[in-house]
Amino acid sequence: MLQVWGRRNSINVQKVLWLIGELGLPHEHIPAGGKFGIRDTPEFLAMNPHGHVPLIKDGETVVWESHSILRYLAAQYGGSHFWDEDAGRRSQADRWMDWSQSSLQPAFIAGVFWNFYRTPEALRDLKKIEENIQLCMQYFQLLDGVLSKSPFLAGGSLTLADIPAGTLLYRYFELDIPHPDVPNVTAWYERLQLQPAYREHVMLPFDELRGRLSF
Repeated sequence: MLQVWGRRNSINVQKVLWLIGELGLPHEHIPAGGKFGIRDTPEFLAMNPHGHVPLIKDGETVVWESHSILRYLAAQYGGSHFWDEDAGRRSQADRWMDWSQSSLQPAFIAGVFWNFYRTPEALRDLKKIEENIQLCMQYFQLLDGVLSKSPFLAGGSLTLADIPAGTLLYRYFELDIPHPDVPNVTAWYERLQLQPAYREHVMLPFDELRGRLSF
């Protein structure tokens, strides 16, 4: 059976569990990281020398790094819907996955969620928070333009393109911060909420992370 290591309130773990849910894959979830430990054990480091989650083991195959895991699962189990045989069409999802990892996620998770939500109020860098709130607004306005042309980022149905950025939406809209007027992003978010796997694995309380620089 597929095994998944990580803590459920980790954004990167949520991406993986969401796709596993979409694919209907039986799996064993092993809590790891934060209060669960395990990441610094010899057994775990033998699988991932970086000691990070998420990590999956599928038979004899071990994969780490969330987007590598997403691509592996899609290629192995996703069929043509999640892993198009045409490299050009498949690159549509790749582009959005890489953009989310390199642009949107650093601005929101590192720039806003950590600096605003996870940092105690007395230690917050208000200038940095405001800069990243504005950057997130720009990014979501960009997405709004793309989503004005199609219901999902790579066309008419859910693909790997939607998972990295879509996983951020729940926390983004739940935070008490300014949000831009992005009706197409809002409609996309509402469509994602119709997916049972999204509700199960992404829309989870994160109160225990408030004001905590470590977990």
